[in-house]
Order: sequence, then structure tokens, then C-alpha cells
Amino acid sequence: MKGLVFYMADKKLTAEQIHVIKRNNIFKGTMILTLAGFITRVIGFFYKIFLSNTMGAELLGIYQLIFPVYGIAFTIYATGIQTSLSRLVAAELGKRNDKNINRILGIGLLMSVSLALLMSILVYRGADYIAIRFLLEERSAQSLRIMAIVFPFCGVTSSINGYYYGLKKAAIPASTQLLEQLIRVIAVYIIALLAGNGNLTVTCELAVLGIVFGEIASCLYNFLSLFFSKPPRDLIVLGPDPNAKETEKRQITKDILSLSVPLSANRLLINILHSVETVLIPTMLRRFGLTTSQALSTYGILTGMSMPFILFPTALINALAVLLLPTVSEAQALNNERLIGKTTAVAIKYSLMIGIFSTGIFIIFGKDLGTSVFHTQEAGTYLTILAWLCPLIYLTTTLGSIINGLGKAHITFLNSITGSISKILLIIILIPSRGISGYLIALLVGQLIITILDGIAVAKYVRFPFEVGNSLVKPGLVVAFAGFLLKESYEYIKEMTQTNEVILILTFCVLFCVICIGLLMITRAISKEDFK
Repeated sequence: MKGLVFYMADKKLTAEQIHVIKRNNIFKGTMILTLAGFITRVIGFFYKIFLSNTMGAELLGIYQLIFPVYGIAFTIYATGIQTSLSRLVAAELGKRNDKNINRILGIGLLMSVSLALLMSILVYRGADYIAIRFLLEERSAQSLRIMAIVFPFCGVTSSINGYYYGLKKAAIPASTQLLEQLIRVIAVYIIALLAGNGNLTVTCELAVLGIVFGEIASCLYNFLSLFFSKPPRDLIVLGPDPNAKETEKRQITKDILSLSVPLSANRLLINILHSVETVLIPTMLRRFGLTTSQALSTYGILTGMSMPFILFPTALINALAVLLLPTVSEAQALNNERLIGKTTAVAIKYSLMIGIFSTGIFIIFGKDLGTSVFHTQEAGTYLTILAWLCPLIYLTTTLGSIINGLGKAHITFLNSITGSISKILLIIILIPSRGISGYLIALLVGQLIITILDGIAVAKYVRFPFEVGNSLVKPGLVVAFAGFLLKESYEYIKEMTQTNEVILILTFCVLFCVICIGLLMITRAISKEDFK
């Protein structure tokens, strides 16, 4: 296979002609990904409501069980390669070496798709064994077979996204993400209507089939973007580079492997531990005294109803994280410690702010959100408890991306392993005696351990100013003030009017955020200087 280089329709581009890489402002890229992520999460959020109402808590729990297998497979064929592509492309961007950037993409694609095909075969053929021996739920076997089909398409998408993240071109990955979610939801809804003769009938297998349709559509769109994307000067297409040398290809392959293998191995072990945790929850709940149906229902409510609320604000955090890695990598390649420090300080500051905002919202409105949206009091109760996770989860995502951008992926691995093992031990100890509350305690403690360890690591390798007042004190006081101001108003309006409760809660959540942002701008905790 030849290397890859960009061509015009009638002639080969010179190095100067194909040099279209510009240093994009991280704020602009983050906003693009955030907008797409927000829309995607809104669609996904209502999709989860749709699934919970049409499948029920037990089937939703079974559906959630297959995702540890998906996560393990994705780690093997995509996670490490995507991150290494992003980092290598960003490094070459700093050196202005356009030809190597395109070769990196081609070799990464070949590696990812080859591994994905292997994982498809293994999961498809071993679905019964995985369902019975690993997931402890034989009803998940057919869903696993359907899911195995999608792996090669996910491999293509993840590689191309890594390439675009390295170039800090967020528009294509953002639109790909949105397209996947739209196709998934539309496909499931249409098939459910047809299968139920006008009545919505959704099974686990149908929900997984929606994932397949969405990933195939996003893969095709993403791949075609390489041929039809238009740089500032010339329209380019992707083709073989007749001048690529075997030594250059071997070096690129070696570079990708040296970054991706340790990261994939690390993430694989972490995903295995997360999978063990997932399987342990229903098992330990049965030891607590619940039936299989009750255990799966409780698990479905927790992971399929409450957690989507908690993870909803990560649209912004994940957008920031995927752009932080190449930005930090490029700055490191150029020995620009000042940029690394400033980027780190701003990212940590706003991750904490968003986490504190989210905690306030879920503590104040959590019970009513869970009850009104999912029609179950348990979802609201779990939501108020899980609210304290928000600053920890969001900050850990940001810290991990900074550490990986510095080429210290082994640190995030060790920290995650420590937190996961602690969580699993607490699950085994606490759930049989305390039920689901034992898991919530384990979740909080495990996440706290990871956040503290990641924070220590970043402080060790990066010099950055940390403003306690603007990052913690002011946001905390503002959230407390806004919460006190709006809580009583919300309760009064709820009692005095016949407004739809969901609309009322969402209106107050938006109002809460507007008041908080306004007060933080007035107190100069939020500053324009942060985004320059």
C-alpha cells in the first residue's frame, strides 16, 4: 500500500500549496463541538426517554449490559489509534510537515479497520459464550451479534476523527456525531412502527440495530469528507503518493504503534474493570435480596435514566478535552510551556465551573426531573445523590486529556486503575449490605480518588496559575445564591399554575444558568482574556 498525499485534479500539489493547516482558536473548536454535542445529547436524552417508556426498566437494563463489550472492542481497534493519530498529526502540524500528516491517516485507517474486522468475527462467533459467561444474561446474545457488524465502520470514523482533531478542524467530527445520532433515532422509530403495525414496539435487538444504521451512515459521511473537503485555496482529493518510501511508512507505523499500543492496553484494562463493575452491580443487588428482574430494573433506572442527566453537560467538557490533547501536544512539540500552562489553567477553571453549575441544578431540581421525565421516583433520588459526581467527572476528563497530550498516558492509566479497583472492592463490600446506595457511595469514592491523583499529576508536570476564587469560591457562592433565589419561586409557580412540569423545570434550569453566568461575568470570574 502506498503512502497518502493530497492532489489537485490536474497536478500534484507542492508542499507550499497543500499547506492549509492554521492554528485554530481552541475556543472556536470547542464551541463547534459543544453545539453539535449539545444537540446530540438533547436528541439522545429524549431517545433514552423513548426507550425507557417503550422497553421498560428491565429490558433497558439488558440493553445497557452490552455496552461494556462494545467498549472493550472499541478500545482495541479505535481508542489508542485515534488518540495517536490526533497527537501525531498535531505534532506534524507544528513542524509544518503536510506529507507525513496524510500518510499517518492512511496507515492509521488500515490498522484500525483490520483490528475492527477481527473483533467483529470474535464477538459474532462468541456471542452466546459472552452473554452467558461474562454478562450473565443469555438474552443479550442476539444483541451482541448485531452489534458486531458495526465495528469496522466505527474504526473508519474514529481514525478520520482523530485526523481532524489533530488538525483542530472540529466541524467534520461534530457533524458526524450529529448525523449518527439522528439516523439511529429515526431508524429505530420507523422500524418500531413497522414492526408493531402502528404501535411502538422496541426490543433490545432493535435498539442495537439503530446503532448499526447510525454508525454506517456516519462512516460513509466521514470518509467522503476526505474527498470533498475544501481547503482555503484548492479542492483536494486523497490518493496514493508514488514517492512514499518504505522506511517512511515503517517509521510512521512504529510511531503509531508506540503511542497506541500502551494507550490501548491501558484503556483495555480499564474497560475490563469497568465491565466487571457493570456485571457486578446486578449480581450484588441479587445478593442484597432483589430478584433478577428487580436487579436489572434498578440497574436500568440508574444507568439508562439517571446517568444520562449527569453526563448531559459533558458535551462541553468532551469537546474541550478532544481539542486539548492536540493543542497541548503541538505546544509541547514547540516547547511552548507558556501556552501549555495557560491552556491548562483555563480548561481546569471552566471544567470546575460547569461541574459546580451542574451539581447545583441536580440538587435543586433533581428529584422533580427524574419523576417528571421518567415517571419514577428512584430516578430522581439517584440524580440528587449523583449530583456530587459532576465536578469530579468533568474535571477528570479535562485533566486526563492534558496528561495524555503531554505523552504521559501511563499516569492516567495507573490513576484510573487505582480508582476502578477501589470502586469494585467497595461494590463487593457495600451493595450486598446497603443495596444500590452502596454502589452510589462506591461511585463517589472511586471518582474522587481518580480526580485527586490526576490533579497531582498535572500539578507536577505543568506550571499554571490556579485561581481558587474564580474557579471555586465565586462559582460556589453564585450557585448557592441562584439556587436559593429560584427554588422557592419554582415551588410556588408549580403549585399555582398548570404548566407542564418538564417544561417548567427546564425553563428554571436555563434561567439558573443565565443568572449564574451573568453574576460570574459581573464579578469577573468569567473573562474575555481566558479565550484569547
